[in-house]
Amino acid sequence: MKTSTQILKKLRSCVYVCTGGFGLFSAYNLYQENEKFYENFVIPGLHNLNPETAHNVGVLTSKFKLLPRSRYIDSQALTTEVWGLKFKNPVGMAAGFDKQGEAVEGLHDIGFGFVEIGSVTPNPQPGNEKPRVFRLVENSAIINRYGFNSDGHDKVYERLQSLKQNESFRGVIGVNLGKNKDSIDPVDDYIKGIEKFGHVADYIVINISSPNTPGLRDWQRKEQLEELLRKVLIARNSLRDVVKPPLLLKLAPDLSSQEKKDIVEVLTKPECHVDGLIICNTTVGRSPDLSGPHAQETGGLSGRPLSILSTQLISEMYTATKGKIPIIGVGGIFTGEDAYKKILAGASLIQLYTAFTYHGPPRVTRIKKELEHLLQQDGYSSIADAVGKGV
Repeated sequence: MKTSTQILKKLRSCVYVCTGGFGLFSAYNLYQENEKFYENFVIPGLHNLNPETAHNVGVLTSKFKLLPRSRYIDSQALTTEVWGLKFKNPVGMAAGFDKQGEAVEGLHDIGFGFVEIGSVTPNPQPGNEKPRVFRLVENSAIINRYGFNSDGHDKVYERLQSLKQNESFRGVIGVNLGKNKDSIDPVDDYIKGIEKFGHVADYIVINISSPNTPGLRDWQRKEQLEELLRKVLIARNSLRDVVKPPLLLKLAPDLSSQEKKDIVEVLTKPECHVDGLIICNTTVGRSPDLSGPHAQETGGLSGRPLSILSTQLISEMYTATKGKIPIIGVGGIFTGEDAYKKILAGASLIQLYTAFTYHGPPRVTRIKKELEHLLQQDGYSSIADAVGKGV
């Protein structure tokens, strides 16, 4: 008869074999970018954690490059050039995921054509109280009210400077700037950001459209916007010993018709003419078909419910500016078709965030494959050929 010690040894051996087997199985499926593996194991596992913890795990995974480099090779049709910058593909990671500039290289490795970090504030600040992130699973959406939790300019700058000095890194980095919650001079906060990151950012974003910092969206109003853009453009143009980075403005989806007209009027002034627009930020609107216990939480809503609203605003602004200001389209992109609609509406590049949290890295590859197929199907040889063709 077997002793209890022998039985325990056999059980341990069995556990080791099973654990090792599942580890090999997992490693193989991660290497293969197996969508079903992510959908059935990885994402459900992450969604057992609260949303902010899961977010932090995702950032750390990219920071330490725990996932293999994507095996998908971007086709020539997906390469594009905007602002003199070459993008290996038009699919970027939107601001809000890598807030502190920690995961840039890892995100490029899994297939993103560019990464926008931030929003970054001049001084470190904790952001709003927790909980501040909520999943609306039935709607493929997220509500967040982070409130610009930031390590501050100095720490984020050190990370980006170190990365830029790495000769093996060839990715495109955007830096999204925010203001401190207690700032008495918001314009100065943005000027400080331009002066700080102008030497390491491939492009800089002025974010005045987050709904989670009191008073921030007021800067989209005509008089305030004109003051802001005049001063930040002077700051950008005053940078020395550097290729001056393109300056972009990120807009909210909740603008009234008059506010849109006012913004276009400001942008047409030579002294306020930014290099690009990002359309759009999260919405404070709540459609009646939202479901789940967190549907009415305060904060910005992202994901599928934002898709149509975002595409409509892209089309409106592309038309109003006569296609002279390149647009990055973001909001509710889950498929190649979603991305293609935004490009046809006038976007030169697109960004993801929520889809990544619900489907993981394989979704990036899937969107690129589907996008390439749609371009070919309609006879376009490049992204640039399709921009605005649906307007």
